[in-house]
Amino acid sequence: MPRRSFGEFSCSVARAVDVVGDSWTPLILRDVFLGVDQFDDLVRDLGISRALLTTRLGHLTDAGILEAELYQERPARHRYRLTAAGSELVPILVALMLWGDRWRSPEGPPLRLEHECGHLLGARLRCEGCDGEVTAASVSPRPGPGGRLAVGTAVVAERLVRAQAAREQAAHDQPAQDQTTDPERR
Repeated sequence: MPRRSFGEFSCSVARAVDVVGDSWTPLILRDVFLGVDQFDDLVRDLGISRALLTTRLGHLTDAGILEAELYQERPARHRYRLTAAGSELVPILVALMLWGDRWRSPEGPPLRLEHECGHLLGARLRCEGCDGEVTAASVSPRPGPGGRLAVGTAVVAERLVRAQAAREQAAHDQPAQDQTTDPERR
């Protein structure tokens, strides 16, 4: 059975997974990020078949995640580089690596990454407004301008609409309640 495409889902996670969600892509991107950027080196490092790597590299270049740079003409050989979109995936790869280090590497991390300041990397997602750490308990979903009731997001969208309506009703009821309980407003 062919893999289902998530590109038409009204969900940014689904659309991202459609591009980078197969098993090989994060490993290919990791290698390119770490400087393993030539086809033969990728085959050797990953143990991936040449045909499958060709397909994955084509998909990633078509999606604008990687770009191929010709470094030898006969035979034609390419070096792969992360594009701006691909470079924005690096923090995600680092977070995934650190999660794997913590939860799937009992013998210890196989690789450590050092920041330009000299310290080892840790991954913490922070709120741009208050600088608070983002955790599962500290985040609440809100409807976005691109959201819609559709396959892959129907239940979430329905719940977000109900929650938004409840918040709006509570905000509407709040001033009326304040007027009746505030002695100065009576």
